[in-house]
Amino acid sequence: MTEFWLISAPGEKTCQQTWDKMMVATTHSNNLSTNHKFNIPDLKVGTLDVLVGLSDEMAKLDSFVEGVVKKVAQYMADVLEDSRDKVQENLLANGVDLVTYVTRFQWDMAKYPIKQSLKNISEIISKQVAQIDNDLKARASAYNNLKGNLQNLERKNAGSLLTRSLADIVKKEDFVLDSEYLITMLVVVPKTGYADWQKCYETLSEMVVPRSTNLLFEDHDSGLFSVTLFRKAIDDFRHKARENKFTVRDFQYNEQEMNADKEEMTRLSTDKKKQFVLDKGQVSYVGPLVRWLKVNFSEAFIAWVHIKALRVFVESVLRYGLPVNFQAMLLQPNKKNIKKLREVLSELYKHLDSSASIIDATMDIPGLNLSQQEYYPYVYYKIDCNLLDFK
Repeated sequence: MTEFWLISAPGEKTCQQTWDKMMVATTHSNNLSTNHKFNIPDLKVGTLDVLVGLSDEMAKLDSFVEGVVKKVAQYMADVLEDSRDKVQENLLANGVDLVTYVTRFQWDMAKYPIKQSLKNISEIISKQVAQIDNDLKARASAYNNLKGNLQNLERKNAGSLLTRSLADIVKKEDFVLDSEYLITMLVVVPKTGYADWQKCYETLSEMVVPRSTNLLFEDHDSGLFSVTLFRKAIDDFRHKARENKFTVRDFQYNEQEMNADKEEMTRLSTDKKKQFVLDKGQVSYVGPLVRWLKVNFSEAFIAWVHIKALRVFVESVLRYGLPVNFQAMLLQPNKKNIKKLREVLSELYKHLDSSASIIDATMDIPGLNLSQQEYYPYVYYKIDCNLLDFK
């Protein structure tokens, strides 16, 4: 499981005793969870009013940062397209996988100095992640435009003969060019209508050059025929062709325009690949967009876990009082025993808050935001390292 429960309980005579008690209850005889101490440094407590205000602010910040972390992860998956199986190994925090980072969490003193107030630290995180969010929007917009333009061009070169680009199908020698009187037209004929076309194309209008039709290309449903006629008969020929269920394509052979389209497609394709280069499904060279996503995913995820640490600290002081004396613990539940683990923890810590066992998360109690967060007698926050929603 990639789900962790970050909990705290007040120190007994020592915090080690709190840890030992929890370990006995959850691992020694029943293997309910894998547990790790979660190290939170001595942060500045501040006043009770500030802590109460911070508790609400950090709940919102937690939700915002989690959203940004998931957006960056999902965008990495979208950008890597065929290499989605490689996405997970690019989603690292400080160069290690997310489970390792969370279970070995150490406060980053350089990024979030503990001499600062709790409010300042939360503001540092908020500004940092808001910047990542804004940068992601700008980069995503630029990349999506590039991808959209390329898809439009690719669409032009695929699909039915009625709509697709003909530039890569026809050749110069298929056309009568530079004639004052004659013009070559391209007609889409259903496969079921080949015989009719051959019988009647010369008489669809006056001034059609006899025996001038050639089949240039076929797809599943139809064929592309060329036919040469006098320019003055174009409108009449087009009208009569439509009456006979033949479609005249509006196409003029122009080598410069066709080359420009091909060059544009090559340029867009190259620009897209520069963002990341794939080699047989492997990311062999990390382009600037993927590099940015990797770095900023790591930054956002680290910020998110620091918010969890801040929330545990604030909530523990509010619940258990001063002086600061609590043990933060990270539990990785055994999937089969989640319900049992919850029961064991409730039994172990029910003396901390007897009302918690009867609080229903659907009740609307002023000051308790239960719709967003389950309430237990111990401090509890969930960290889920599974951040991708593969469709």
